Amino acid sequence: MHSNKCDIVVEKVRLGERLSQEDALTLYKNAPTHLLGRLADEVRARRHPEKLVTYIIDRNVNYTNICIAKCNFCAFYRPVGAKDGYVLAFEQIFEKIDETIAVGGGQLLLQGGHNPDLPLEWYEDLFRAVKQRYPGFCLHALSPPEIVHLSRLSQIPTSTVVERLIAAGLDSIPGGGAEILVDRVRKLLNCYNKATTEEWLDVMRDAHRAGLRTTATMMYGTVERLEERVEHLLRLRDLQDETHGFTAFITWSFQPSFTERGGIEATGIDYIRTLALARLVLDNIDNLQASWVTQGGKIGQLSLLYGANDMGSVMIEENVVRAAGASYCMDEVEIVRNIENAGYIAKRRNMQYEIIGEPIFRERHVPRMTTLAAVSADKERLFPPELSGYDARTPIGKRQGTSK
Repeated sequence: MHSNKCDIVVEKVRLGERLSQEDALTLYKNAPTHLLGRLADEVRARRHPEKLVTYIIDRNVNYTNICIAKCNFCAFYRPVGAKDGYVLAFEQIFEKIDETIAVGGGQLLLQGGHNPDLPLEWYEDLFRAVKQRYPGFCLHALSPPEIVHLSRLSQIPTSTVVERLIAAGLDSIPGGGAEILVDRVRKLLNCYNKATTEEWLDVMRDAHRAGLRTTATMMYGTVERLEERVEHLLRLRDLQDETHGFTAFITWSFQPSFTERGGIEATGIDYIRTLALARLVLDNIDNLQASWVTQGGKIGQLSLLYGANDMGSVMIEENVVRAAGASYCMDEVEIVRNIENAGYIAKRRNMQYEIIGEPIFRERHVPRMTTLAAVSADKERLFPPELSGYDARTPIGKRQGTSK
């Protein structure tokens, strides 16, 4: 019975037909891993016949770890007033951009906590300052929950927040904060209050309508049921049908170490099966990234046989996943080696997935990187001078502002 149903769905995939929720569940529950991989690889080859695997050189910068959202799966955030809470100075961000440019990067992935003492104006001033100093440099910044947070702080609609950020220099929006786009799950993870499913999707809709491209993500392996993973994929597919604004999809497993939630990390097999299923369901999102940051280089490489056509980012810096115990590092040399050993041609890209060149290290000397950088605990600058120029919301923030 199962085998027959599975065969019917396999035939649908091979004919290029769209899968339903029931189809997706049938495959995930019944298809052997090698078959799921073969189907995902066939779909990827149909969409990307040229045997290229892309990657981007950018830097993942977390501008603050102070956050009022308190998601129970996060080991990175600190409450307002915490001794090890920080906000980066503009000057520190400029230093990180200089280091990124030095190794061939052209973009910052800029995300942070929901800090009630950073108003929308702070972000606008930062973006303008970056664009003034580095006109061609791209800002891939602020996930949908951060934009919802700014909308609540400033009491203006998310669409207006997006428009103001674009005017200040925002180039694209990362897909963070999606977790699982099902409100039952979001309530259990304590991330419903930072952004409901509809709020996350609405910000992406606003961004796409305003002409921005964005990515989409899924963090699985907490409390969701298999049906809810598929529901998440279908919600992304529906929005993509409507707006065509997503460039890529990235999935990774919950990293339980040092989090309030705790638990056991999903296996590598679960990862490649989930990735393969995403390639089969998301028939309107061109690119799937391998999450070597959470899975490590070997499974990152294996992802290229399970539907991924992109190795994501060299990253240079990472703080959030590291706080939960994962600290994999791959510089450009290592990423290219993994791509080429799997039988593909490695190419650098930008956020829009346009090919921009060959590996930088083949053109000029780039220092090797064996560990990802992290935010330095520079106590001198935990609360930088810029903050005194904005009205703080919290009593602690007000005191810090007046004690400058």
